[in-house]
Amino acid sequence: MIPLSDLTLEDLLPHRGRSLYVTEVLAVDGNQAEVSCRVADWWPLQQDHGVHPLILVELAAQAAGVCNGWQRVQTQGRGSDQMGWLVGVKRADFNGDVLPVGATVVVRAENSSSFQNLREVACELSLDGRLIATIVLQLYQA
Repeated sequence: MIPLSDLTLEDLLPHRGRSLYVTEVLAVDGNQAEVSCRVADWWPLQQDHGVHPLILVELAAQAAGVCNGWQRVQTQGRGSDQMGWLVGVKRADFNGDVLPVGATVVVRAENSSSFQNLREVACELSLDGRLIATIVLQLYQA
């Protein structure tokens, strides 16, 4: 098993540059991941006082990608193909109007069901210990 400390975000996710919103992987295993994402002024969906919460869907998808990327690295190796996932939003409930620049969002993503190349991922997103969104994603590995 390759320990998390030996992996980079680029080992786990295909995202690069300004498309990568995960700042740090806090915990990960084959079923769940917890990541932090520091809200930046270059993120899309900027508003007068921060970033629109719709970006939370992408944060949830990247957290799910960390979990499934970790599983891929463990079973296929570090240099394995990072084939993309098609992501659909089954449900999203938001509890806020804006994400302040500089704030840290903690995302917990868990594979709630899995069958071959299909996954359903339940995500909880928090800001300062307060739940700001719950999102359920459906993933298909292309």
